Amino acid sequence: MEVTPSNSFLGLVKRVERSVWFQGFIISIIIIAALTVGAKTYSLPYEVELAINYLDTAITVFFLVEIVLRFISYEKKRAFFKDPWNVFDMVIVVGSLMPISDTDMILVARLLRVFRVLRLVSIIPDLRVLINALLKAIPKMGYIALLMFIIFYLFAAVGSIFFENVNETLWGDIAISMLTLFRVATFEDWTDVMYETMAVYPFSWIFYVVFIFLTAFVFLNMMVGVVLDVMTQETSAKEHQEQEDNHQALVNQISELQKQVQALSEKLDKPKD
Repeated sequence: MEVTPSNSFLGLVKRVERSVWFQGFIISIIIIAALTVGAKTYSLPYEVELAINYLDTAITVFFLVEIVLRFISYEKKRAFFKDPWNVFDMVIVVGSLMPISDTDMILVARLLRVFRVLRLVSIIPDLRVLINALLKAIPKMGYIALLMFIIFYLFAAVGSIFFENVNETLWGDIAISMLTLFRVATFEDWTDVMYETMAVYPFSWIFYVVFIFLTAFVFLNMMVGVVLDVMTQETSAKEHQEQEDNHQALVNQISELQKQVQALSEKLDKPKD
């Protein structure tokens, strides 16, 4: 196969875009971008603020060049848009090009500049695995959240019935009671709530102990278990895919070597004139 200038350029772009040093440089730029976002929240001298604005513009241009190089490195351009991380990065970069002054979209533009920090997730593979696992765990976590809501609702109804005369501010209706139970579940001064009801109902501590056991221990551990299970599946699938890729690469190398040996054998067996 003849190497054309376009193929040579595409190969060069791939090597640069996927090199370790380039990825590390991108991570450094993202960190600098995050620091500039934080710096803008302080009152700074005019010269420093002007320098940060210039730096922010340079970072935006660099991100634009980087996303263009990544797009060029794909032989099939449609494959670029099939990767959701590429689409995410493109939205952030394109949104960062919006002017942030004298426009109605100033808040959106500023938010997109803040969200550039999230590009660390798309750059670092281990973070992508974590986010993918979390997204895949959401359906299972939804059922656990539904069960938690049912428990909250039942305990809120019981608390509103029995404790309304103790403190109407905390147990006046079922909505306020659920908010109070959320406070109890997060251990935010929950003993004050318990001792207040125990002054009227001495055995009301059973209500709180059972509720905390279900929410803070059982359901929380179920949430963690679901995420860990999905992460384990993701890691196993990734390792399996890497093994298959290595196996396929080895098979291709052996096949190519066999072809070369066969060609050499045919050349040696060919009678001389």
